[in-house]
Amino acid sequence: MRAVVFAEFGPPSVVHVSEVVTPHAGPGEVRIAVRASGVSTGEVLIRSGKLADLVPVTFPHRTGFDAAGVVDEVGAGVTGVTVGDQVFGMASPATRGANADQVVLSAWAGKPDAWSWEEAGGAAGSVETATRVLDRLGVAAGHTVLVHGAAGAVGSVAVQLAAARGAVVIGTASEGNHDFLRSLGTVPTTYGPGLPDRIRGLATGGVDAVFDCAGGALPDLIAIAGDAARVVTIADFAAAAHGVHLSHGALTDRTGRAVGSGADPLAVHGLDIAVHLAQSGRLRIPVAATFPLTEAAAAHELSEARHAPGRIVLVN
Repeated sequence: MRAVVFAEFGPPSVVHVSEVVTPHAGPGEVRIAVRASGVSTGEVLIRSGKLADLVPVTFPHRTGFDAAGVVDEVGAGVTGVTVGDQVFGMASPATRGANADQVVLSAWAGKPDAWSWEEAGGAAGSVETATRVLDRLGVAAGHTVLVHGAAGAVGSVAVQLAAARGAVVIGTASEGNHDFLRSLGTVPTTYGPGLPDRIRGLATGGVDAVFDCAGGALPDLIAIAGDAARVVTIADFAAAAHGVHLSHGALTDRTGRAVGSGADPLAVHGLDIAVHLAQSGRLRIPVAATFPLTEAAAAHELSEARHAPGRIVLVN
C-alpha cells in the first residue's frame, strides 16, 4: 500500500509517498481504509528535526497521527464495531502512519454524519490535544479562558470545546482571522506587544486559564493568568524555564474509545464527547486546505508557514 514517509530530517521536500507493508489490526485495534488523514504541526516539527531530542525516529518514518475511513479489519477482543463501519480516530503507536491507504487505529469513535470525511480525518488529533489540556487546566462553566493561537488546528477546536463546557473564551489570532474566531463563538484579539492590557480590557474579572497553542509569549501569558500553574502550552519548548507545563504525547489508549484496552473510563472521553457535540451542531472541524496523498510535501510546506486557519488534511 502507499504511505507518506521521510527517510531523513529536512525541509518539506524530504516527504514522499512510498510502497510499504500493509499493517494488520492487533488485539483491541481496528484497521481502516483511509478516506482522509490529518497533517499536524507536531508531525511537521518531527520531520524538520526540531524534536529529535524529544521524539525518537527510525527511518524511514511514516507520518500521520489521525485519520478517518471505513473499517476493513477488526482485531481480537474488539466489540461494538464491524467491517464497513465509518470511524475516525488515532493511529496505533505501534504502527503509526495515518497518512496512508490503510492504518491501524487504537482509539476511535463513529464518524458523525455532520462531518465530511475531510473534517473527520483531521479531527481526532486536535480533539485529543485540546481535551487533554482543558482537562489539565480544569476548565469548567463560569471560567474565562484565553486560547493563544486560536485560529490554528488545535486552537480552533479548543475554543469550541471550552465554550461547550460553559467557559467564556478569548482567542488570539491575526486580525484577518478575527471573523473566523467570532464564527466559533470566541472573542478575538490580536497577539503581540500589549497583549496583557488588551486582555484586561476584555476580561474585567480576570482569566482563569491560558491554553498556549502558538508559543513565544509565555511571560505575557503568565502575567495574564497570574500564575504559571494556570498556563499550559503545546508549542513553547522553553516552558520549563518559566514553570509552565508543556503538554504532549498522551497515550492513544487514553483518548476517545479504546475498545478492549481496559483504559480508565474517566480518561477515554475525548472522541465520544466530540461526536456528541458534532451531532448537536456544537463542534465543527475547520479545514484550512486539502491535498491529495501524493502532495504531502505541499501540505507540510503550508503547515510550516503557520498561516492556515484550521486543519490541513490529506485525502485518498
